[in-house]
Amino acid sequence: MRIEQIRIKNFRAFKDVTLPDLPRLAVLVGANGTGKSTLLSVFGFLRDAMNTNVKVALSKLGGSRGFSEVRSRGAEGPIEIEIKYRPKAGEPLATYLLFIDEVGGRPVVSREVLRYRRSRYGKPWHFLDFNNGKGFAVTNEVADVARAQELERDTQNLKSPDLLAIKGLAQFERFPAVVALGNLVERWHISDFHIREARREQDSGYAEHLSREGDNLPLVVEYLHQYHPDTFSKILDRLQARVPGISQVEAKETEEGRILLKFQDEAFRRPFLARHVSDGTIKMLAYLTLLYDPNPHPLMCVEEPENQLYPTLLEELAEEFRLYANRGGQVFVSTHSPDFLNAARLEEVYCLRKVKGYTEIKRAQDDEQVRAYMDDGGKMGHLWRQGFFTGIDPET
Repeated sequence: MRIEQIRIKNFRAFKDVTLPDLPRLAVLVGANGTGKSTLLSVFGFLRDAMNTNVKVALSKLGGSRGFSEVRSRGAEGPIEIEIKYRPKAGEPLATYLLFIDEVGGRPVVSREVLRYRRSRYGKPWHFLDFNNGKGFAVTNEVADVARAQELERDTQNLKSPDLLAIKGLAQFERFPAVVALGNLVERWHISDFHIREARREQDSGYAEHLSREGDNLPLVVEYLHQYHPDTFSKILDRLQARVPGISQVEAKETEEGRILLKFQDEAFRRPFLARHVSDGTIKMLAYLTLLYDPNPHPLMCVEEPENQLYPTLLEELAEEFRLYANRGGQVFVSTHSPDFLNAARLEEVYCLRKVKGYTEIKRAQDDEQVRAYMDDGGKMGHLWRQGFFTGIDPET
């Protein structure tokens, strides 16, 4: 999957913004309060709405006030999210439209559309179209349809208007286009990593993928060591290159059925438990575990990966994110670090700034001066530190 464009309207600081021509790796820069976290939270909101409903997803962002707290201040009309994406390379461009409004004090999905454009010209075909819990979905395989007249529509009523149609219909194989989108959204990874959670002992169990907060890191290390030894070897090699002295990492089960992470330092005979290892070591291990997942996420969002990491490691980490994206998983990263930004390419950087209380987003490549300096061999982080990005302070 690759998202090519996002449009967001009436969502917190985003009164009406569009991110066009999105690359595999998108790097978001801006001062505090400009909306970097909010942009990443849009993806988290969609995934939470997919797993539960829009009322629960809104409450996670806006508390008990939900819709009114998330909708942009002073705005009227629904919250709107539009995502243009290609499920796979070479497949037609798809657009997912979501409108969320409030009726009788309760949030509802006032409109939800999934449409495909079969060619550059012509009207797109709607494969899903719902209003307030009522609508239709197409049961044909996308690739099997040559003409709009061949679309086979099945009318459905959702049990509640605060449910996403893709949530309910993705459970049925007869709606293949919806199933494909639902599977993609469910597998998005929105990182909210907490080092204290990763240090904790885990009950014995099983986990293939790192969780949002990283609390299952010992279980994933155990899984990779047992079922994907080659992948685990790559992770260990890269950890050793970035954290001098580390010779081995392993997950051990105690007699009480707890899983402990242990780190072996080549200078000592006995291994260290995770609680005695530096924050940077734990975080680097977590990122490498995430980046070398044998079944990568179609979309990964990471906020300020530079925290707790030594500055000289950040350019290498940025390259790791790019390699992950090129393997098929798109990545969005927010940062305050010029060192991390030095590894970014011109077309990967999006600048966020506040204008009259709302956020606007500009591509770095649309700034002629920045583009000229980059063409002459300049680095993005150096230009940022020198003030070439108007209205953005890298120290805030």
